[in-house]
Amino acid sequence: MLRYVWKRLLYGLLVLLGVVTLVFFLFNILPGDPARMMLGQHADQASVDVINRDLGRDRPVAVQYLGYLNDLMPLSLHHNRDSTSFFYLAPDKYRHTTLLRVGTVSLVLKAPYLRRSYQSQRRVSEILGAAFPQTALLAVTAMLFALAAGIALGVLSALHKDTWVDRITLVLSTLGMSLPSFFAAILVAWLFAFVLAEWTGLSMFGNLYSVDDYGEGQYLDLKNLILPALTLGIRPLATLTQLTKNAMLDALSQDYIRTAQAKGLRHRRVVMRHALRNALNPVVTSASGWLASLLAGAVFVEYVFDWKGMGVVIVDALDTYDFPVVMGAILFICVLLVVINLLTDLLYALLDPRVRVA
Repeated sequence: MLRYVWKRLLYGLLVLLGVVTLVFFLFNILPGDPARMMLGQHADQASVDVINRDLGRDRPVAVQYLGYLNDLMPLSLHHNRDSTSFFYLAPDKYRHTTLLRVGTVSLVLKAPYLRRSYQSQRRVSEILGAAFPQTALLAVTAMLFALAAGIALGVLSALHKDTWVDRITLVLSTLGMSLPSFFAAILVAWLFAFVLAEWTGLSMFGNLYSVDDYGEGQYLDLKNLILPALTLGIRPLATLTQLTKNAMLDALSQDYIRTAQAKGLRHRRVVMRHALRNALNPVVTSASGWLASLLAGAVFVEYVFDWKGMGVVIVDALDTYDFPVVMGAILFICVLLVVINLLTDLLYALLDPRVRVA
């Protein structure tokens, strides 16, 4: 088991290293001068050179890459005096604990440093830390909606196999799986927040907190969560519906179901206590994978509904060429996906020893 864990950890670290490398070199060959974005297009060249030197962009790309890796790693090497070194520790760059010092070089322990925004000069970690809870709330709400509705529709479709209920469910599921998120967001916003606005009372745009009519404070406005969560949950809902249906049909054909029916148990108890209980394993497994996808794929939905999460942060940063924010967001999402996949793999290994052997 321990060997399997180390193998999966090594695989996850290699994936992250590949993503970091790809992201760094991709954003360093894109056009745009961060110094001129910070100072304005009419800034003099001397000021531009000073900013580029402070950002380390006057060094070779390979040296910049090593410096970026050094900033990301929890264990980092830092030079205490030579500011030309790629691992020079600038004053107040970030909090750290010195573990070992040899001459002018120190080994320090710190949190991964994602650098600062070109536009606001805020730490990227602070920007993402403020945005991620909004995305997490949206993704979890959408997943709970998809899980509850998907299981209900799947059971209903299985119990009424080959009837009009089953056919309508199949059509709606196919449509939901094939509908792009961006188009679905526009369609849902137009239908429920424009055409039916008088009946729904919902708005096309809004955040978790709204400002009161007098502009003196904020209040929790959960109704703004309804439409983005509904839109984001459409695709997993369609998938979970069909998965639940297939699992239920398989469970209902088993011998223990016929035995329970022969004993005279009520039909509802046979379905809920025996068939559904055994059919939920693949559904829960699929839901965990979908949750990771929703956390990473809420960009378009958040942008359409102006939900102040990771999606809006990424789009706004791309619009202003704020590369550290975009790079930090992409790396954060990748780490999240790798961690969730790693935990899923370890759970599989605990539940099924054959996975470890394979």
